[in-house]
Amino acid sequence: MAEPAADLNRRERRKLELRGRMLQAAVVLFDQRGVDATKVADICARADVAQKTFFNHFASKAQLLRALAEAASQQLLEQIEAACKHGHSTRERLERFFGGVAERAALAAPTHRELLTELIHAIHESGTEPDQARRLHAAFGALVRDGLAAGDVTTRHAPETLTEMIMGAYYALMFNWVNLDGYPIHERARAAARFLADSLEQEE
Repeated sequence: MAEPAADLNRRERRKLELRGRMLQAAVVLFDQRGVDATKVADICARADVAQKTFFNHFASKAQLLRALAEAASQQLLEQIEAACKHGHSTRERLERFFGGVAERAALAAPTHRELLTELIHAIHESGTEPDQARRLHAAFGALVRDGLAAGDVTTRHAPETLTEMIMGAYYALMFNWVNLDGYPIHERARAAARFLADSLEQEE
């Protein structure tokens, strides 16, 4: 006879597996068709689950988007942390981060732009828990603090101002990539990294 704890673990694993399948199916369909054109029924069909199962996990497609936003935000946090960990200077960290942003954007399907717009809205939606925007702000702030500790970031401006410059440059880059056809993402990402590095550099 199975132990109750073992049964619970199996149920939890099954729930996570179903949730993961639906999220993966949604991303594929959103990239193929766009967010608006993808229906809950389409997601269920691709994930091979009943619509009842979908609504056991997500109250709506909007709630599924919020779950995707949390996952995307976590990936972005990891990318910032990786740039901080492997870069030897603030300039190199900025180049690594913005270069990675450009690479991922260039490889994405055209309809991924619509998904990115929806995810950014979901990240900043009031009442979202945990507060994804604050976590992103803290991660960019850590990059500034590391530079201040190393002595290669200016003290002429408040760390908060420098953090907002970096965060603003990231969102401007994404906004333009989403909305402007033919936007030269690699060129503009490199330019953003250079501008930020020059602006943040400690004077001799």
